[in-house]
Amino acid sequence: MTSTRVRAGLLATTALGALMMAGCSSTSSDSEASTSASTDATASSAAELETLTPGKLTIATGEPAYEPWVVNDDPASGEGFEAAVAYAVAEQMGFSKDDVVWVRSSFDSAIAPGAKDWDMNIQQFSITDERKQAVDFTSPYYTTTQAVVTVEGSAAADATTVAELKDLKIGVPSGTTSYTVAAEVLGDQNLAVFNSSEDAVLALTSGQIDAFVIDLPSAFYLSAVELENGKIVGQFADSTGGDEFGIVLPKGSSLTAPATAAVDALREDGTLDSLQTQWLSTAVDVPVLK
Repeated sequence: MTSTRVRAGLLATTALGALMMAGCSSTSSDSEASTSASTDATASSAAELETLTPGKLTIATGEPAYEPWVVNDDPASGEGFEAAVAYAVAEQMGFSKDDVVWVRSSFDSAIAPGAKDWDMNIQQFSITDERKQAVDFTSPYYTTTQAVVTVEGSAAADATTVAELKDLKIGVPSGTTSYTVAAEVLGDQNLAVFNSSEDAVLALTSGQIDAFVIDLPSAFYLSAVELENGKIVGQFADSTGGDEFGIVLPKGSSLTAPATAAVDALREDGTLDSLQTQWLSTAVDVPVLK
């Protein structure tokens, strides 16, 4: 993420793969032997990875960490989107929940050059070429969507569909993905263009607009902190052009490849989508606008 951020987080849904029995004639002992072999292979895989503490995976997040990325500032609970993603990635790499050690770091120090006291760091880091000069990233575990923010009692507060927003005055920051998405989905006839999200917030509080469009992570912050009685009306389904969040690792880390493979596997099997729906839609009541 860039400057304005909110954090928060949950449970890890994982799949280490189903064990296939050899056939109808397989015995219970055959199955147990197969299970034991699979468990040993997973443990061996994790043990072979070069981590800060042998056999443990040290994961950092912000201090404090905010919802919906981490619930109650407690990443070890596994609750919240990023806490859940972290545990899912760890398990995909062969680490049990008990093998994960949580530490804290600032956002800026995490993406600065130099040695780190963690193996991985997750706190809404947008993947950029500039940051790649100092640290490694996994492939994206989340691409930001655009959301509609308003205040209670406004004309947009009870909208549940795109059609209900098209005749309202909607603010957007100029030259942003927010503008591109809003113009495409809502049309540009009722859009009010502002120089920044701060200007859009002022326009909303002064009654010049009914709502504004901003990326979902910023929407969490602005609706909770900058606006009195702020409300996220909903989020658009299309994430095209959104910022991509990746897990940060020290530059040249031997864990970058296996961590990326884990993220890719979770994306392909639908786990990341399920966690996104659970923690960035259902749990915080931010429905997708149809």
